[in-house]
Amino acid sequence: MSATAKFWNRMAKGYAKSSIADQASYEHKLELTRSYFTPETEVVEIACGTGSTALLHAPHVKHILATDISENMLAIAREKAATQNIPNVTFECTPLEDLTVPDGSVDMVMAHSILHLLPKPEAAIAHAHRMLKPGGLFVSSTVCLQDGLGFFKYILPIARAVGYAPPHVGFMKGTELAAMIEQAGFSLEHNWRPGPKKAVFIIARKV
Repeated sequence: MSATAKFWNRMAKGYAKSSIADQASYEHKLELTRSYFTPETEVVEIACGTGSTALLHAPHVKHILATDISENMLAIAREKAATQNIPNVTFECTPLEDLTVPDGSVDMVMAHSILHLLPKPEAAIAHAHRMLKPGGLFVSSTVCLQDGLGFFKYILPIARAVGYAPPHVGFMKGTELAAMIEQAGFSLEHNWRPGPKKAVFIIARKV
């Protein structure tokens, strides 16, 4: 098991109890995403955590394959799905590079609060591009720490030393993220940040 998986396994219960910092922005992101759904939409979510977003979207699509590297996170997600009687979300514990989804087979790939935690976010974006049908959508919400939050570079080593930060946290600007997504073969349809130092929400179409 990787150090990252061990970290999120340890954090799972606390993460599940945490509240959304900006509920209004989260609701707007849900609404924007749903504007692209049809009853036949097939979705893959990367790093689904405890499944909250997948379960909220599930009634509007055909199926969601929600993946994460933390089995403890997914155990909570599966329990929530069972309690809410939501049958069309499948949870799979796997790193992105081992995810077996045929090329060009899904309508949307979601990657929320994960790209800045990956050593090579461009590789994850390329995986998303591969899985998507022509014209498919990549939807992401990403904290771009280089935009006004660079001081975290000095806090992270301390947080990591006491077990409260994951092994990798990347620093990039929102403009760098947008360029990375475009360079992977996408056209941006939404590039929205609800306020300074907030996460950047992007909906991009495979071209």
